[in-house]
Amino acid sequence: MDVVAYTGDKDIAMVYIVEMGKDRLVECVEAVQPPIPRDKKWVLLISTMYGCPVGCKMCDAGGFYHGKLTKEEIFSQINFLVQKRYSHGQIPSAQFKIQFARMGEPALNDSVLEVLAELPSRYQAPGLMPSFSTVAPFGRDGFFHRLREIKNEFYRNGQFQFQFSIHTTDEKLRDEIVPVKKWDFAEMAAYGERFFAPGDRKITLNFALAQENPVDPVLLKEYFNPNKFLIKITPLNPTYRARENQLTTYLNPNLIQEKSELINELKSAGYQVIISIGEPEENLIGSNCGQYVRRHMAEETPIPDGYTYQLLQ
Repeated sequence: MDVVAYTGDKDIAMVYIVEMGKDRLVECVEAVQPPIPRDKKWVLLISTMYGCPVGCKMCDAGGFYHGKLTKEEIFSQINFLVQKRYSHGQIPSAQFKIQFARMGEPALNDSVLEVLAELPSRYQAPGLMPSFSTVAPFGRDGFFHRLREIKNEFYRNGQFQFQFSIHTTDEKLRDEIVPVKKWDFAEMAAYGERFFAPGDRKITLNFALAQENPVDPVLLKEYFNPNKFLIKITPLNPTYRARENQLTTYLNPNLIQEKSELINELKSAGYQVIISIGEPEENLIGSNCGQYVRRHMAEETPIPDGYTYQLLQ
């Protein structure tokens, strides 16, 4: 694995473009969450595919697909980021979070399961907490069954974060946003009921919410038990795909909007609601979810509120 370029701020986030072989490029990220210090929380975002076959309407890392990463290719990203900070593989962070979310739908790559099963033995990291986010692609029942087994064996007592990326409760619109065959709400809810165990973190229903995308708390409650599921609402990050599809964010990342009508309705329905707004600087770096630095490099008309950091080689 060779680093061909990088950008960012070491006190916020660093994005690395790495080459696994001829013309096989992916991105990986390390980040902190100011003002939380690195020894309290350290986050890695790892790619699992060369591109992504799903092609979500807000994600710059989709639109092309050149295959899956192997177990060792995924580990090479983690090893690289760990070695830069902790050369002996001892990670003291109280929460060492690895998100399989930079490039690729992780549930489409069985190598992710191998990585999850080996992670605890590879590093001395008492705060290790994998974070698995999925659109729940159809036909991957065996993958999800094994994922549940691995969580129960290696990541008990809240040391695993599982997230369904939903974005809207309008099923037709959801099919447009996430244009791949996937589980419906009933199937997601049924799996969540099997997945959740006493002591686990609640399963996250994530909405990277655009103004145009409705969220119905009544419909959500028909399927998802507030005792086992929570709601996370994030801004729609500034991406080229979002601009092309004329999507505008529901949350202003520069304002805290905890008293909106929708959020109050979700809370009234019994849900824990997380408003997840990162550092605005991350949009300029290009390290946020849905962003992809190499897409920016190919564009002639840049986004004014994203991807402004210089790329170094």
